[in-house]
Amino acid sequence: MCLRSYRHGRKEGARFFELRQYRTKPGQREKWVKFMEEEIIPFQVSKGMVILGSFVGQEEDDLYVWIRRFENEEERKRLYEAVYESDHWKNYITPQVPDMLFRAQVKVTRIEATPKSVIQ
Repeated sequence: MCLRSYRHGRKEGARFFELRQYRTKPGQREKWVKFMEEEIIPFQVSKGMVILGSFVGQEEDDLYVWIRRFENEEERKRLYEAVYESDHWKNYITPQVPDMLFRAQVKVTRIEATPKSVIQ
């Protein structure tokens, strides 16, 4: 099956994922991972986000990757608002990020699982 036909066969409103790739500042990856795993991920999960995994690069010591899942675009919008418009996010989380992360290098890729993917 070619990519073009797969894309055209996609159901509207179908589940999708965000593959989020971040670059940490020199010497900050361990601190960033701790912040993600102890603060950001638990907070987002408490708001309803589904986090499938958190990863670091084996060969790139500044790479941090995580994956989130959404049932549809409406859910993504609702969860984004619940997280990113909250006072906790704006006043506690956001001020700490620039010390650890190169925000301009954040790469977010929306992806969908192929029919036989073990992640659905």
